[in-house]
Formats: sequence, C-alpha cells, structure tokens
Amino acid sequence: MDCYIKDYPRPQFVRADWESLNGIWDFAFDDADEGERQRWYRDFGAEQPICVPFTYETARSGIGDESHHPVVWYRRKLMLDGEKLRENDCILHFEGSDYETKLWVNGQYAGSHSGACSRFSFDITPLVGEGENELVVRVEDRCSLQQPRGKQRWKEKNFTVFYVQNTGIWKTVWMEYAPRIRLESVKLTPDIKNTCLHLEAWFTAPRHRLNGGLLLETVVTFGGALVNKTFTALMQNDCKITLDLRGQVSDTEEFAVKLWSPENPALYDITFRILEDGRTLDTVGSYFAMREISIEGSRVLLNGLLLYQRLILDQGYWPDSLLTPPDEQALIADIDSVLALGYNGVRKHQKVEDERFLYWCDVKGLLVWGEMAAAFTFDDKTLTAFTQEWTEVVRQNYNHPCIVTWTPFNESWGIPNVWNKREQQHFTEAIYHLTKSLDPTRPVITNDGWEHTVSDIITLHDYTQDGESLKDRLAHKDEILSDRPSPYAARPAFAKGYAYCGQPVIVSEYGGLAIMQDDPAYGFGCKVERQDFLSRLESITAALRQTPYLCGYCYTQLTDVQQEINGHMDMQRRCKTDAKAIRAINLK
Repeated sequence: MDCYIKDYPRPQFVRADWESLNGIWDFAFDDADEGERQRWYRDFGAEQPICVPFTYETARSGIGDESHHPVVWYRRKLMLDGEKLRENDCILHFEGSDYETKLWVNGQYAGSHSGACSRFSFDITPLVGEGENELVVRVEDRCSLQQPRGKQRWKEKNFTVFYVQNTGIWKTVWMEYAPRIRLESVKLTPDIKNTCLHLEAWFTAPRHRLNGGLLLETVVTFGGALVNKTFTALMQNDCKITLDLRGQVSDTEEFAVKLWSPENPALYDITFRILEDGRTLDTVGSYFAMREISIEGSRVLLNGLLLYQRLILDQGYWPDSLLTPPDEQALIADIDSVLALGYNGVRKHQKVEDERFLYWCDVKGLLVWGEMAAAFTFDDKTLTAFTQEWTEVVRQNYNHPCIVTWTPFNESWGIPNVWNKREQQHFTEAIYHLTKSLDPTRPVITNDGWEHTVSDIITLHDYTQDGESLKDRLAHKDEILSDRPSPYAARPAFAKGYAYCGQPVIVSEYGGLAIMQDDPAYGFGCKVERQDFLSRLESITAALRQTPYLCGYCYTQLTDVQQEINGHMDMQRRCKTDAKAIRAINLK
C-alpha cells in the first residue's frame, strides 16, 4: 500500500511526521499508592529502567517480575522541534495501556483514560516547548473483575485458561506533529451494489475558517491508476461524501470495481489533503477495500458468494513478551502460519490486537473476528466500563476490511446468568444494537458459544474428541438449537425465551487437542500421542464439514499459551506436527 510505513502504529491513518517513543523509560513500582500524593509527577526516584511497550511482567521489559503490582510509574524525556511546534500541534498517542492511565507533561496534568484495549490520545501542545520536555505516566491496574481483562489472571498463580496479568503500557507510545487545521478521523463504508464508497470525515479547524475556503481533496487510486479525485468545501467540522469507483483501473479494464476476498485481497489507496488557497495544510494516507459481508438465511456471504469460514482461535501471546508482539515481523509470521495451515481466518480471542496485525490481515486476505476482552462481574460499573471501551474498539477498527464479525461476549463471561436473568439479557441486546448502530455492515455474535439472545450468527463450542461421536451429537440439531439443556450441548444455545430463527450456525470452538508430553499442563479433552494427532484432527474436522447446517468452524488453537498446551504450534512458533498435513485436512 502507498501509505505503508514499517512499524507505523496506525496504518489506516498515516501522517509522515511522527516519532516512536518505544524504548527505555524510567520506571518505579508504587505498591503503597503514595506517588500521586507525593507528587511523583514532578520528581520520582526511578527504581529501574523498563523497555516500553513491554510490561514489567515480561522478560522483554528487562524486569520480568510476574507478581502483581497495582500501581506503576513511567518517565522519559521528549525532545521537540521548535519550528515544527510553531506550525503544528503535538499529539501523544497510546495504542494500549492497562488500565487506568494518567499523564503529566512537565509537571502539569494532561489527562487520563480508562481501559486497556483501545487507542487514546492527548493534545499536549499547551504543556510543551522547544527542546527537552518530560513525560510522566501513572498506570493503575487492580485485580478487579469489573475491568474488561480477558484471559489475565486475578489470582496469584495461573489457573485453567487464565494467564499472567498485563499491567501498564503494553502497546506502542508515539508522538506526531499534527497540523492545527487537520483531518481527525474518517469512516469508510464500501457499497459494492452501487460501486461507490461512502465517506464520513471529521476535522479540527477554527470555526471562522470553515467558510468554504478550506477544501478536502480526496484521491482514490488502484495499483497506481487514478480512480476518483474529489474536492469538497468544508463548511463545518464534518462532512459526508460518496465516491464513485467506476474508474479505469488498468489500460485494459474500465469501470471495474475490484472486490476484496481471501483469494484476492484487493485494496484501494486513498489520500486526503486539506487545501487552502492552493496550499496543502494536512495530508493523510489510507486505504480501503470493496467487500460486503452479509447473511442470507442460514448462509454467510462474502460479496454475494457463499463463505465457508475455516478459522483458528488465536490468543496472541509470546513467550518473552506475553500480550505484546515482539515486533511487526512476529505479527506477519503468525498470519503466514495461519494461511500455511489452510485456515482462511482467525478468531482473535479475548484480545484487541495491535492494529498492525489487522493491516497485514487486510493485505494478505485473512478474515478476522473482532472480540472484546471480558469482564467477570455484572454491575453498573462493569457495564459502563465495558460499553465505553467496546464503543472505542468498534470505532477504531471499523475501516479494516479483514474484520467480518464482531463478538462482544464469550461463553457468558461477565453475564453469568444470561440464560434466565432479564437484566443480563437486556444488556446483551443493548450491546448488539449499539454495535449495529455503529456498524450496520457486519454480523454481531452476542455471546459466543452458547446462551445467545439476539444474534446474527449462532455459535457452538464442542470439544468432543472423537469424530463419530461429534457427528452423532451434531445430528440433534433441534435439541442443540434450543433454550433448554440438552445432552448434546455443553450449554443451551439460546437464553431462556429466545429461539432459533434460521441464522447461520458455526462451531466456533472445537478440537483443543493436546499432544502427550511429560510435563503436566492444561488442555481440553484427552491428550493424544503425537502419531495419533493428525487422524484425530481429521476425524473431528470431517464431522463438522459433513454436518449440513454448519457454515464454518474455529479450531482451538494456533499456539500454546503458557500452561495451555493445545496449539498447533508451541509458544516459540514451532509446529508440533506436519503443517502441510493440517493444511490438507482444512482444504479437503
């Protein structure tokens, strides 16, 4: 893509003038929670260095302390160019910090953010000057079940499928010089029926400049060929534009729209410029794809064609850096491994991944289910925190064509009594409708695995380890797809009072086959000998593919995660069996 910059943390909204702040920061634990009262934001005695964005629990951070410390502090210097500051604002971005983050700049409070999954930003222009400046960050992360925490443990040791906690800055921190009159964000919605792109854009500009003198230039190209160029007068701080894409995309093809799919992940480049009197005030590079995900009866369609989803569950953990990818190449390598194993998509489980992962899925044609990290209580504070952060996640990742499904809840985590409690059912309905309001273009699964309320796709989790037994269980469709307990399902597919209405059905967790080894570890079902693994995998996968009402599956899982050893690969990304044989099973 024309806008691609290696390691750039926001690949769908690219400005050239930026600086990564990853690297060595000063660091201190604040177990007594006295730092704010003692004004550590003006001066604190750093205990040790830390390598950001790796959390102190990881070896890559340089600390490697897995015990829980509820409050941590960071500090680093920031050198700024005075000439650039005269023409631009200085924006500080955090791609992810877990959980309550406060920022001080040169001893002055700059702002705060709650949440672990989504990007947040601060305009620090009024607080900085030319030359050396100081950033101080305080992060508080309690073992609270009210926080959306996903697979992070809240006990002293790992247990079942919960792993070492993730505290503090865990994604890239970066700074950009952004023009004072600038594009803030865009929302790109493809419309393949009408061969056009619907664009919504938001701007930062003084009101007195929004009088028609500012123009938004939008340039769409495909493979270097011009498709559309549009100029729009900016009369207010937002605008809506429809771009006709029936342009000439090659010397021999005219009025053709290129559709994105796993087989052909065609991407258009789009460049935005804000102009005034012939001068360019701001330039942003991006991209989009023309693709449509839809549901027709019991089928999922991509661009009007039947889509059979061969997914693998991916939790995104690494041995020395846990939830933080070691680098961009590690993300690319995981995507390449998924494709080599014969899968066409991932269910990114209980994690909102680094946005560079989504970029490479867009480029390589890998489908993604976007899932939220779960909280584990049901009360007003939890509902508010979950709703706010989920809204941020959906808005942040809306433009990525690889995302084909939203999954806010998993296995009734955070909604433990959704089967028969109306207030919890109401909450899932509210999140479903909120998500559809923000994004009417994608299916939403309200509670992956079981006890669905309103849901565009019905998903089942079944870890039956024998192919014939699994096939026999799945044959009892009517009993499985009900709101009553059944011997053929782990839990009812529907919450009480809800009924199957012909939606597509996918087994979104199965397998979990752990290969027999000496050390005790957690897996699902019976562990198998290495020589028996492929035959077992083939039998259970065949059972799913031979069940006529299913339109896809998701195997557990891509890699081992700490004590959970049921990955096709171990945490070091070494495949345990024959990758080509796994691919053949998936492509049969």
